Amino acid sequence: MDGAADRTADRTIADFWFDPSCPYTWITSRWLVEVEKVRPVEVRWHVMSLSVLNEDRDDDPEDDPEGYLWVPVRVCAAVRHHHGQEALGRFYTAMWTVEREHDDWIGSLHDALEAAGLPVELAGAGMSTEYDELVRASHAEGVALVGTHVGTPVVAVTGTGGGRVAFFGPVMSRIPRGEQAGRLWDGTLLVAGVPGFHELKGPPHEEPRLG
Repeated sequence: MDGAADRTADRTIADFWFDPSCPYTWITSRWLVEVEKVRPVEVRWHVMSLSVLNEDRDDDPEDDPEGYLWVPVRVCAAVRHHHGQEALGRFYTAMWTVEREHDDWIGSLHDALEAAGLPVELAGAGMSTEYDELVRASHAEGVALVGTHVGTPVVAVTGTGGGRVAFFGPVMSRIPRGEQAGRLWDGTLLVAGVPGFHELKGPPHEEPRLG
């Protein structure tokens, strides 16, 4: 067994399904990045889509009649298909950290691709249906773990013993740091791993603090 395999065997895998346009999901993703610093956890990145989740609904909870939310998730799917999940993680980080016009929206996809060291031509995937089936397949994989009653993100945690726990969220308006992030991780796994557990909610949402 090589060194990379040894490191993976010693770590808990957190598969993270995300729609890249959601600011609360971005906060959850940064929590997981913090968790990687204080717990033996490795995050693996997957796409899901609010557009796919809501396409059969009579209402439009995302207020996206023009389908703009398809654009970033298609580019994410293209990045993962051609360059792998680690590149997707880099790109996702760049989407929310390159300069942007609005605090609650992602920046230029071209700039994010360049910042992540990826071909800027992949931005063209956003206006194409070429990667839609990949988006749908990845979305279906994540949602199947918890059900269509939830949104983004979905986390599936595989421990070193092979057992798996999946859950939606957690939804937060600020990013836990350091050991606070680690304690939230420990508690989330404890609660989500209880047989028969379904839901836990806090106070109403605050505006997300993205930094």
